[in-house]
Amino acid sequence: MSLSAASHPQPAGLPALEERLRDDFTTLGWPAKSWLPARTHHGEAVHDVLVIGAGQAGLALNVALRQVGIRPVLLDRSPRDFEGPWATTARMETLRSPKELTGPALGIPALSFRAWFIAQFGLEAWTALDKIPRLQWMDYLRWYRRVTGADVRNAHEVLAVRPQADGLVALDVRADGHTRTWFTRRLVLATGRDGLGGAQVPAFMHGIDRRFWAHSSDALDYATLAGRHVGVVGAGASAMDSAGTALELGAASVDLLVRRSDLPRINKSKGSGVPGLTHGQYLLSDDWKWRIRHYINAQQVPPPQGSTLRVARHANAHFHLGCAVQRVEPVGDKLHVHTTQGVFVLDFLIVSTGFAIDWRLRPEFADIAPHVRLWNQRYQPATGQEDAELSASPDLGALFEFQERTPGTQPGLERIHCFCYPAALSHGTISGDIPAISDGARKLAQGLAALFYREDIEHHFAQLQAYAEPELDGTEWTAADSAARIRQLHDGNVFS
Repeated sequence: MSLSAASHPQPAGLPALEERLRDDFTTLGWPAKSWLPARTHHGEAVHDVLVIGAGQAGLALNVALRQVGIRPVLLDRSPRDFEGPWATTARMETLRSPKELTGPALGIPALSFRAWFIAQFGLEAWTALDKIPRLQWMDYLRWYRRVTGADVRNAHEVLAVRPQADGLVALDVRADGHTRTWFTRRLVLATGRDGLGGAQVPAFMHGIDRRFWAHSSDALDYATLAGRHVGVVGAGASAMDSAGTALELGAASVDLLVRRSDLPRINKSKGSGVPGLTHGQYLLSDDWKWRIRHYINAQQVPPPQGSTLRVARHANAHFHLGCAVQRVEPVGDKLHVHTTQGVFVLDFLIVSTGFAIDWRLRPEFADIAPHVRLWNQRYQPATGQEDAELSASPDLGALFEFQERTPGTQPGLERIHCFCYPAALSHGTISGDIPAISDGARKLAQGLAALFYREDIEHHFAQLQAYAEPELDGTEWTAADSAARIRQLHDGNVFS
């Protein structure tokens, strides 16, 4: 073997990594043995845990639950391999998270993106890699699902969620053209960034024909923008990625309409990523929870440098700062966009104004929405600290569970756990973002195991009483003749 070949060995390949992972799983005793009693309800099987969403949060939670002997079923309305935004509505070239973050690996090195990448492309390629390409992350999640054996039911759309007073949650689920009711003891919403709402649409777009505009989270064929003059409202990551995609697919021009007089430069959210906050947000006082989250919101997260350069390298990209949109009106086949800098005449407008907690956009939660306690019923911020997103956030219990707005009005609501972005004020960003998703998954899985044991305590105590596996069978020793032994010891003058 040449020195060069020895210095840069060939990647081992995924089969070798998967063999290593199987050994890791065996070493860790994963998955743990099931221990929960089976239940039925009116002849229907009752699931222990149903998870709505099979993106990275749902998949990480599956691994954590199976580590404690609970086997969840994940329901996702998307077709297989297209769960989450990565291969559908996301348009960034790369993730903004540093490649070194372990994400949903749950502390298992062979389950990490790094191990998956190096197995295929080698250590030298990993060293050269700057940020993780978006579609490559989706490929990793597809592999993750396969090697962890997640029980995902694709093309299953949840139409209604109805907590019951008998310790169950009923879900109406449509699949294969049919709707039937599922029952579960605990329901987890792993529904992502817009988990309790959807796209935030500013008032100036209300009533404007959708042929003229789209939200950056919409499924849109950007090739249709070729040769057109496009405006983008906003300057966050999705705004830059929408602008860059439009330019790369032949837009005649892109005008970015930015309300702020300058782009934010520092990602304060990144600066908050220390273990003390990751594990301790829930234990903070209300004042400190609000103060931290509001500060990060108010400072705003800057667009990634790569996404900004992706736009700026085009001569037909125009950054308009201090340019707040005031009014939009269609005039013939054009849009007249009135701003603080003047009127832009455009062919199409992309609104990149983020997401809102808006239960009206989630009809499947209509039964629970009026009963969920929100932070605006828990906390009144100081003047100048008002924050619409935080006020609308659900006031969650210790295990991400919803709490009743008025106690006693919807029994069973606490059996629904909000493991998605709107949990950030109560628990921090441990229920969706890559950096701490494993921490959140472990916390919820271990907590659910404890709740199940407490609920089934009579069953488990009976199991304890009935447990009869012998450690010894009686042949391991011979009973001594105590009287003879005592005489023997006396005769030997042991006590003299």
